[in-house]
Amino acid sequence: MKKKFRFVKMEGIGNDYVYIDATQEDIRLTPKQIQKISDRHFGVGSDGVIFIRPSKIADFQMDMYNSDGSWSEMCGNGIRCVGKYIYDFGLTHSKNPKIETGKGVLELDLELDDNQKVKMVTVDMGKPIFEPTKIPVIWEGEYPILEEPILIHNQELLFSAVSMGNPHAVIFVDNNRTFPVTEMGPKIENHPMFPKRTNVEFVTFLEKDHLHQRTWERGAGETLACGTGACAVTVASHLTGRTGRYVQIDLLGGTLWIEWLQNDHIIMKGPATFVFEGEIQIEE
Repeated sequence: MKKKFRFVKMEGIGNDYVYIDATQEDIRLTPKQIQKISDRHFGVGSDGVIFIRPSKIADFQMDMYNSDGSWSEMCGNGIRCVGKYIYDFGLTHSKNPKIETGKGVLELDLELDDNQKVKMVTVDMGKPIFEPTKIPVIWEGEYPILEEPILIHNQELLFSAVSMGNPHAVIFVDNNRTFPVTEMGPKIENHPMFPKRTNVEFVTFLEKDHLHQRTWERGAGETLACGTGACAVTVASHLTGRTGRYVQIDLLGGTLWIEWLQNDHIIMKGPATFVFEGEIQIEE
């Protein structure tokens, strides 16, 4: 039996997802179905699928899945597009909606263009998490975990561990454009030190408070951008003395502006872009 439903394809600086409105109908998909939708040859093509659901504690809930079908707690680029979806498609008239995520309830600030469509979104991403058991990372020493060695096929790299509701390992390298991200990324993602796997950021310092980031995303491979990763990078770069608390981060798909406030909250600003909408039919 086949089932049809509407979807919208959106992207935040190249980090693209299929968005499904599940506020009126409780749409649930299997990991295999999500893999099929996300497939760039046989499906819509995306870094994953995000459902917008009702919430008892916020205006809406963001329910996110990676392209391999695994659930994920949070996505910074994804939540900006959720904000654009719910405003542009009339699910809300609020420019400051609250969204329930795996990290908790996050508040958005929507900036409109001349056509009254959302073009930029600022998100209070909450506080970074350093406690190893909450990241999670298997670690018995002191924390924050900053520039500690990890051995990958006889090559020692230095990683910093930060969670933004999902785990990140931040690694500074001299030139991430030539660094073997696609080779090292999956090895670090699946390292036994990370019991729920991890996202990996390979970061190069460009100039004062200006960084370049490549991301190997847990469950999706290398993506053009990662918002939660940019927040983790900001924290790690500041704590290791590389930058201040306000940072511009260039990613393969575009630029994000991140500020780590004195109250410990991290503010992320970046675009949200509509790509196309359509109808998909899948096997139940």
